[in-house]
Amino acid sequence: MSSTGNLTSPESGNTQDGTASASGLASLVNQSLPRHVAIIMDGNGRWAQAQGKPRVMGHKAGVKAVRRAVSTARALGIKSLTLFAFSSENWRRPDKEVSLLMELFMTVLKRELKLLDQNGVRLNIIGDISRFSPRLQKQIAEAEARTAGNEDLILNVAANYGGRWDIVQAAQTLAQKVETGEITSNQITEESLSQHLCMQNQGEVDLMIRTGGDFRISNFVLWQAAYAELVFTDTLWPDFDEQAFHEAIAIFAGRQRRFGLTGSQIEDLRA
Repeated sequence: MSSTGNLTSPESGNTQDGTASASGLASLVNQSLPRHVAIIMDGNGRWAQAQGKPRVMGHKAGVKAVRRAVSTARALGIKSLTLFAFSSENWRRPDKEVSLLMELFMTVLKRELKLLDQNGVRLNIIGDISRFSPRLQKQIAEAEARTAGNEDLILNVAANYGGRWDIVQAAQTLAQKVETGEITSNQITEESLSQHLCMQNQGEVDLMIRTGGDFRISNFVLWQAAYAELVFTDTLWPDFDEQAFHEAIAIFAGRQRRFGLTGSQIEDLRA
């Protein structure tokens, strides 16, 4: 298998909801590089099993792929990189594997934090971290605080995250505001709900990549990726390198993103 495997994708179809301004649409249409990339990092366990190693070795190898992805995103000028590290459904995995993943998470935070900070990367953990140990929660808060002023790249790490959870927690926040009289139900709009989601101050996802050969989005950034271009690759996450990332970017650049318009309208915007 090549370093990128077989890259495929479904048709984009309609995208934008029509609320964007003409200038905003023109900017999106003429966008050659994604500003926000989300990656479902799949295949660590299978990578390890194929080599006769314990699954945790695949997760450790996946850390190196994370480092490469961050470096590549920063070099390309991508503004936000969102990585699916641990889903809310991953708690169903064997207890031993979950414990090892938590320890690995803490180790990586300690080891990579200085490098992230030196390279202008802001770390942002998204998800319900209340289920994590107090020690890990403290470590997350310290890491976020240390890198809060960095502006080269925002690295969102989704941990105990689910797209449905994200939407529900935003809806609950708005419902509480209605109950207290702060807003009325008529003031609940797509925009107001968006402002209570994770990554609310970042652009929506332009490109979603899934490694490992599966064709699904697994409850990942459902709202934020509503209009994203999707790219799937057979490459297992530990093998996802700079070339694989560049090929996914090239596929994105070759797409005609129509945002609900016709092809001829898009060409007019590009003129």
